[in-house]
Amino acid sequence: MRTLEGVYPILVTTFHEDGSIDPGSQASLVEHLLSQGAHGLGLFGNASEGYALLDSERRELLKVIRETVDGRVPLVVSSAANGTDAAVRLSKQAQDEGADALMVLPPFYLKTDADGLMHYYSSISNAVSIPIMVQDAPLMTQVPMPAALLARMGREIENVKYAKVEAPPTAPKVSAVVAANGPVVFGGLNCNFMIEELERGARGMMPGSDMIAILVDIWNKMEAGDKADAWAQFTRALPLVRFELQPGMGVSAMKHNLQAAGVIKSTYVRHPTVSLGAQSVKELEFLRQMVYERQ
Repeated sequence: MRTLEGVYPILVTTFHEDGSIDPGSQASLVEHLLSQGAHGLGLFGNASEGYALLDSERRELLKVIRETVDGRVPLVVSSAANGTDAAVRLSKQAQDEGADALMVLPPFYLKTDADGLMHYYSSISNAVSIPIMVQDAPLMTQVPMPAALLARMGREIENVKYAKVEAPPTAPKVSAVVAANGPVVFGGLNCNFMIEELERGARGMMPGSDMIAILVDIWNKMEAGDKADAWAQFTRALPLVRFELQPGMGVSAMKHNLQAAGVIKSTYVRHPTVSLGAQSVKELEFLRQMVYERQ
């Protein structure tokens, strides 16, 4: 069982212009991210438009991605559902089809209490033998999971080994989970507070798919103790990080950046994901030039 740490981009799902999945672009994106130094990959999360995929499409894409990766890095597959039995089924399916770990949101359509969350994650853990990453994302789910609860999950649920902390302010939450001897912490929110989270004990990051070389460089500088150089590099990336954190716009922006780099063929997103308007595309093009071309 591999230890997860480093920069794990959440793969955007690539589509043709008619809205069908594009396996060729998906494989191209995987190779691009690995060439940029990604330590692992996240699949079918929010930035993957996982909510808009059919079960058959998830299975086809996982097969393409697994075969392209060929064991080079771990795959973390999102397997959450709003019903416990459904989440168990999706988690077992992901494990059987090659996932190295699972990333699991809490149920949020009908919200439950701490005991209900323990039951949900325990049920998944009892059905699989690979690590589980609890995704703490209350901005999306409106389900609070205090640091003490995350630590309890790590102690009492066998396969809960990681927590992706996306509950602002994230840096103090990372400190609290680490102090409580909780699961290993990953950061999210497109690395908006990457440096602060790493300083407080986070051991991984899960951004989008479009500026991984920069983020891996920041990771490497922080690992080497070069905090000032890490901040200089982060400041370079900040205009895009900020733009992509606008609610609903990030996935489309990432696809525009990846298409501009020649990595994927289409910027198509599935409704209700928001497609950037013409003015937003112009704004993004300017920021992209500032980040990548004015070094």
